[in-house]
Amino acid sequence: MRLLITGLGGFVGQHLKSRLEMRFPDCEILPGIPDIRDARAVNDSIAEDRPECCIHLAAISTIGKARQSPDDTWAVNLQGTLNLARAMLQHVPDGTFLFASTAEAYGTTFQRNTPLDEDAVLSPANTYAATKAAADLALGAMARDGLRTIRMRPFNHTGPGQSPDFVVPAFASQIARIAKGQQKPQIHVGNLDAERDFLDVRDVCDAYLDILEHRLSLQPGAIFNVCSGHTRSIRSILDDLLHLSGVQAEITIDPARLRPSDIPVAAGDASRFRSALGWTPRISWNHTLNDIYEDRLKSV
Repeated sequence: MRLLITGLGGFVGQHLKSRLEMRFPDCEILPGIPDIRDARAVNDSIAEDRPECCIHLAAISTIGKARQSPDDTWAVNLQGTLNLARAMLQHVPDGTFLFASTAEAYGTTFQRNTPLDEDAVLSPANTYAATKAAADLALGAMARDGLRTIRMRPFNHTGPGQSPDFVVPAFASQIARIAKGQQKPQIHVGNLDAERDFLDVRDVCDAYLDILEHRLSLQPGAIFNVCSGHTRSIRSILDDLLHLSGVQAEITIDPARLRPSDIPVAAGDASRFRSALGWTPRISWNHTLNDIYEDRLKSV
């Protein structure tokens, strides 16, 4: 299998590569495309390499960066996705285009206070989510024109190697610095009351590889939530990390870390994915947190 993975050097991409090499050792990973915003370069690359599958991970993926650079975020997350999809449809019409969308696209629909399935209305509440939702919907329309696309909507996922721009490694980094005497025993936090469905990134990568394995049996345009079905508060994550590390610290609310568009509870339903492929998360939360904390101890 000839496989193109955009964003291979990123957090999810590095874990996906490791899982892929274990599960599909004969898979040929094609050279990446330096800039997916360049439509001509994307078209030429797809025409020459003719990947059987493209797993599209590349994106501006942090809410803060997307808010700071909205034009660039639209160019990468929407236009870059369309460049890839159009090239795949033109040059490899039988190829599979797996799009890493996001549950953030559901946005204010989470205010229903019930776990959302894939039929829930997309109502993004920030620039990042809006760009991904637009790409998600565009690919759905292209599926009607023949694009063999599968849209994945993963909920929050974390693990070793993730940037401290994200909440779990942000906590772990501060705790690791306190443990090493590099920071006063004070942890700066944002909204601790929000509840999210967290997964280990390796479980999410396995979900993508399940799609890869069964791609020919799936309906083009199919959408799958990737989530555990259980939410946990941000406060409980901090408590778990403090307990794991043995660190005691004062907790201080930092207004700069508070997001005006925060959704109180974001709960999902992955019944469709479980029914279709039998996927379920396998890595325990304690295992995930321990790996993140050990990773941050090495990095600070």
